[in-house]
Amino acid sequence: MAEKNSLSERQRGIETEYFRKKEAELIEKMRRRTALAEDREQMAEATGVADYEALEALQELGYTAATIRLMPIVPLVQVAWAEGGVTAKERKLLLEIAEARGIEPDTPAHDELIGWLEQEPPQEFYENTLRGLRILLHAIPDDLREASRESLVEYCTQIAEVSGGILGFGKVSGDERELIARIATEIGESRESAVKSVIDD
Repeated sequence: MAEKNSLSERQRGIETEYFRKKEAELIEKMRRRTALAEDREQMAEATGVADYEALEALQELGYTAATIRLMPIVPLVQVAWAEGGVTAKERKLLLEIAEARGIEPDTPAHDELIGWLEQEPPQEFYENTLRGLRILLHAIPDDLREASRESLVEYCTQIAEVSGGILGFGKVSGDERELIARIATEIGESRESAVKSVIDD
């Protein structure tokens, strides 16, 4: 009888531990969900985008309120790396453009950018960011969308030009030209296909 009671108590202990663990997992999941919702609110504030499905897709790509301002800088980083390394002139111009866009030193976004300039991000990161940019561009008013696209392509061209040609200015290589054309095409695609491709992954 004592052995039976002992087994029963052990069983209850196992059940109690199981439910305690499940409850902790549920609480953690709720905390994460709340934190993501709060971060989406901050992302909406930082970008002026109120499309929460789009913001959720951007979170899926790894962007947060602290790093969302970096998205338009990523294609410039890709162009800078197009010929195998970032030159001092490209780095200087990139940091100037980033600062003009509100990415200041000693912030998580600036630290992240410095990391990308020191070690090239993987190709998948570039692709995901272009998908994110399509989402972001389609979430802003029509009158700003085309100007934003043109501005992005212009910045990419400036990065390509800064280290080429005579005295390091004015020549864009074939690889860089092809890459800029691909970026321009990618960011022109529809928001729906971009959001769907993120959510369906």
